[in-house]
Amino acid sequence: MSTSKDKWDWEITSQTSYLGTGLAELWTFRHLLGGLVKRNFLLRYQQTILGPFWILFPPLLTLATYVVVFGKLVGIATGTLPPVLFYFSGIILWSFFSDSFTGTATTFRDNAHLFSKVYFPRIIIPLSIIHTQLYNFLIQFILLLLLIAYYSFFRGLHLPLGLHLLWFPVVMLATALLALGMGLFFSVLTAKYRDMGYVISLGIRLFMYVTPVIYPLATVSEKVRWVVQLNPLSPLFEAFRLSLLGEGTVSAPQLLYSLLFTTVFFCAALLLFNKQGDKLIDVV
Repeated sequence: MSTSKDKWDWEITSQTSYLGTGLAELWTFRHLLGGLVKRNFLLRYQQTILGPFWILFPPLLTLATYVVVFGKLVGIATGTLPPVLFYFSGIILWSFFSDSFTGTATTFRDNAHLFSKVYFPRIIIPLSIIHTQLYNFLIQFILLLLLIAYYSFFRGLHLPLGLHLLWFPVVMLATALLALGMGLFFSVLTAKYRDMGYVISLGIRLFMYVTPVIYPLATVSEKVRWVVQLNPLSPLFEAFRLSLLGEGTVSAPQLLYSLLFTTVFFCAALLLFNKQGDKLIDVV
């Protein structure tokens, strides 16, 4: 029998809150987060012939396609940068964003069986997906550094190093937050409307073409450049290349717009996710 003197670490009720789970409670589930990241990795690569090499194979195949199609056939200029470095840098950042977004966008639909049986902070699942994709990005990023070293030592490529290197962690954090924010927002929609999954699958493909993945922003016509600049990802991709390769078209106002948009959208999506999280279990 409990008394008024009993103290609880936390209490599970039917009430939902916009603020969701506190940092202290999230910290108690850190081992669950690590276990989910390990599970995601094993489920994807266990019992495969190539194993973790699949992390590198898709971007390398995409790189070869982009170099041949957009570099040779279409003839899209990549400035002073070698097409291999230009395309691969865009590919790995886009893969990190798109895989993180599409993975978190179906959080409730894919984990309804788990949510309905045991309690843990719902945000743990999206965070585990972001962490998994971050590990994949780091492996691909190492390959990008090797390519940069090859072009620097054997092809005479000169990459100016400066303070713009400091933009790299900012870009990565902003990209992760934007992917997580969009994923949290659409996870609520996909739980209520199953056909939203098809919209996301089509929309993420179209979204890539208004993001400077296969072309530099400087090559876009002035008449339509504003469309690309409305995309909050555009300054991040340009700053990403600027930080690593020393070439990118980006300004302080554009970066400020992107960072403000990302922060506001992430906070709004997190509040919606926290408020609707427990209510959606019965809907799914």
